[in-house]
Order: sequence, then structure tokens, then C-alpha cells
Amino acid sequence: QVQLVESGGGLVQAGGSLRLSCAPPRSISIDVMGWYRPAPGKQRDLVASITNYGRTEYADSVKGRFTISRDNIKNTVYLQMNGLKPEDTAVYYCGLRTMSGVSYWGQGTQVTVSS
Repeated sequence: QVQLVESGGGLVQAGGSLRLSCAPPRSISIDVMGWYRPAPGKQRDLVASITNYGRTEYADSVKGRFTISRDNIKNTVYLQMNGLKPEDTAVYYCGLRTMSGVSYWGQGTQVTVSS
């Protein structure tokens, strides 16, 4: 069982910032890793992702506000969320796909943005 250790969620006022962290086991080879949240008609929709080579992808709704990065020494991926809006309120899930195509998910961390 692969466990993704998530942290950093919480309650913040609109315009505030939070940083989410996700640490996968070092034993797996990661192809891409990212953060996802529910969307209408989707259980999990992409917020931001980063590949093994550092290529990033963002949902249009968070471009310019959120930044995904990875610390290879700490084996941790971060999602820096600035300029938070009430519509960003959601449970955020860390997810990854291994080089062999297997996907794993974290249990989720709640982000609540008050107006």
C-alpha cells in the first residue's frame, strides 16, 4: 500500500495563502505528480501537476495564483496557493502516476476560503 503524506490545508480568508505538501515513498519511480480537486461531473479535476522532468501544467482557473514545485532532496511536492478565492474551497487530493502507469491517491486535505 503506497501512502502519500499530505499536509497544509486549513481555513483562510479570501486573498490569503496556503501551501500544500505531499511526500510519496522514495521507493517508487514517479512519472507525474500533482494536486486535484472535485469539479462538477468529475471526482477529481487537475489543479496543477509536475512531471519527473519538471514540466508543469495548471488549470486555467488557478494560473497566475498557484505554483507547483518539487524538492527532490526532501522528496516532496508543494502547491503554493496565493490569492485564494472562496471558489477554491475544496478537498485537495495529492495524486501521482508511476513510470509503470499505476496511480495512487492521498486521502485529501481540506482547504476552506472564507469571503
